[in-house]
Amino acid sequence: MTERATEHVTCLGCGCACDDIGVVVKHGRITQANNACALGAAWFGDGMVPAEIRVDGQAATLEKAIHKAATLLVRAKRPLVYIAGDVSCEAQREAVAIGDRLHAAVDSLAATAAAAVLAAQRRGRATATLGEIRRQADLVVFWAVDPSERYPRFTARYTGERRASRAVIGVDVGPSRGPRDSDLRVTIAPDDEVDALAIMRAIVAGRDLDAAERFESAVDLARRMMRARYAAIVADGEPSSAAADPDRAEALVALAQALNGPTRCALATLRAGGNRSGADAVLTWQTGFPFAVDFAGGTPAYRPARGARVLLAGGEIDAALVVGSPATLPEDVAEGLGGKSVAVVGPRASAATFGPGVAIDTGVAGIHECGTAFRMDDVPLPLRASLPGPPAALNVVRTIRERLGARTHE
Repeated sequence: MTERATEHVTCLGCGCACDDIGVVVKHGRITQANNACALGAAWFGDGMVPAEIRVDGQAATLEKAIHKAATLLVRAKRPLVYIAGDVSCEAQREAVAIGDRLHAAVDSLAATAAAAVLAAQRRGRATATLGEIRRQADLVVFWAVDPSERYPRFTARYTGERRASRAVIGVDVGPSRGPRDSDLRVTIAPDDEVDALAIMRAIVAGRDLDAAERFESAVDLARRMMRARYAAIVADGEPSSAAADPDRAEALVALAQALNGPTRCALATLRAGGNRSGADAVLTWQTGFPFAVDFAGGTPAYRPARGARVLLAGGEIDAALVVGSPATLPEDVAEGLGGKSVAVVGPRASAATFGPGVAIDTGVAGIHECGTAFRMDDVPLPLRASLPGPPAALNVVRTIRERLGARTHE
């Protein structure tokens, strides 16, 4: 049989995690990814990934690489476990268990959305699934983001339906603009953004402010949102956007909370792919905290101001285990790993630029491996494998954990 089709495959090309992809495999390669956008098609590619195993830059057996990885981790005085992209929640769980066993610091790509996470922890957060927004929202405000650029199917799947009964407003903040086909556009100067959000929250709270005259368009938007039956605010949560500004993130959370008085409002934060939302969920499930967890004291402690990038920059880490694709690492984390004793287990591990002592290429979750991943709205979805590949990341990480001792989390 030279052709095989797998339906209902979940794509991790972005945080939308579209689960309606039909993957066609011919002669051992992916030839079609039906329903996938350009970003998803690029993520699937032809399904071919490296299958190298290297120790100190030389080809090695899997057994030797696992032994070396376990050895460098056990000998470390201050180890780090970092959860990167393109691995399943099951593999992420094993990574957290290793961190627990080693009394290590554990961090992940979830830290890239730290500003929004911390704001939500301080204030609470009014949120909803994307399905609820699709069915219920009659007003959607895209705050300084056009999903078509980095989340191509978001609009078609969650806000594009029922446009006759749903208004779409695009808020433009400097070069960060809302959707091109918005029914209404609101322009806010970048230096005025946080103040405008504060004015909007005050208007929602029923306060009359003299300063509101300067922010007439923002005031009009706040009043329109108050008249909606169900309003949704959509903002980008990735660090390449202005949403990384903690003041902006907090102001958006506060506005959404305030709107849940005169009407109903949900804040949807767009996230990138690779199951980074899964890392957030798994760490919270296992430790109570979403990122920057430190087991140094024997129990999990939350250190949001002392995550991986800070520990690496300060020279505190002497060895690390990266679980996931090194290509997804933030630049400063990748640079900080240079010169350290590092083992990488994940897709394209052999391509890591920081010269790991151990590199074990694995399959990609959702292409070569089954399991679970989380959509950007924290909805878990099944992963279906459509193609055989290198060793499974879950199996390799689990074996490393077993070499270190009994699992702590059950």
